[in-house]
Amino acid sequence: MQKTEVKIRFTPPAHWNTALLLGNPIFADLCQRFRFDPLTDYPDIGWLNRCMVQSGVSFVDNDMLSADGRYYEEYIYATQCIPTRKDNWHDFFGALIWCLYPKTKALLNQLHMAEIAQHGLKQRSKLRNKLTLFDECGLVLCLEPAAFEHAELLRQHQWQQSFVTKRSDWWQGVRPMIFGHAIYEMATAPFIGLTAKALFIEVPPGFSQWSLTAAYSFVDAKLHEQIANEAVLLDNQQLTPLPLLGVPRWYNDNEAAGFYHNTDYFRPKRER
Repeated sequence: MQKTEVKIRFTPPAHWNTALLLGNPIFADLCQRFRFDPLTDYPDIGWLNRCMVQSGVSFVDNDMLSADGRYYEEYIYATQCIPTRKDNWHDFFGALIWCLYPKTKALLNQLHMAEIAQHGLKQRSKLRNKLTLFDECGLVLCLEPAAFEHAELLRQHQWQQSFVTKRSDWWQGVRPMIFGHAIYEMATAPFIGLTAKALFIEVPPGFSQWSLTAAYSFVDAKLHEQIANEAVLLDNQQLTPLPLLGVPRWYNDNEAAGFYHNTDYFRPKRER
């Protein structure tokens, strides 16, 4: 009898849990930027809109989209309103990403619409696929000049060199910032196999010590600039796999060097 591999769909926690966010270092930026500690349930649309500052867009209940009938990206483009499902981890994190990277998120929406205008809704172009991949699973690795070698180490799956040998560079010259809201959703129940898609950008010396507000504003502008010409997302050297739980400080088990010996997770580079 032939063995059939069943792919299990990820399921986030069934209920809101503030302690889950406060106790997981992957959410440290979000916890510092937004006030989660008073929350006893999923924040409502009003709470999310208060988090959005000077962006020109607002969050609305997803029922507005259902009643309208337009495609999600079309609705946002036409109305500047972001449909958001109630009591939903995925849309909750999606809203926070809009708050952190408003310029880039608006640009992604514009690029989706340009591709739809050219190819139609049903035919997904290469760029549209890349836009979706970054939107859902992207992680921006901000590299100061002295640590830029980590880009090539990680592209070549030299996990030991980056995560262990040169571990002290992380959070000093290497600053990870999550963009993909699906990555945040899956981090609510971290599992071996959780993998982001890394986009590498160079940042000024000392960037790792910048305030959170300054860092996110800089990266939002930098992403907008680099994605606007489409080249960065279509570059095969970008959006490379990054085992998320290998990031120092983000997962307790990776304090032991042996954690990185799991080659099912930290896979060697395939020979061409």
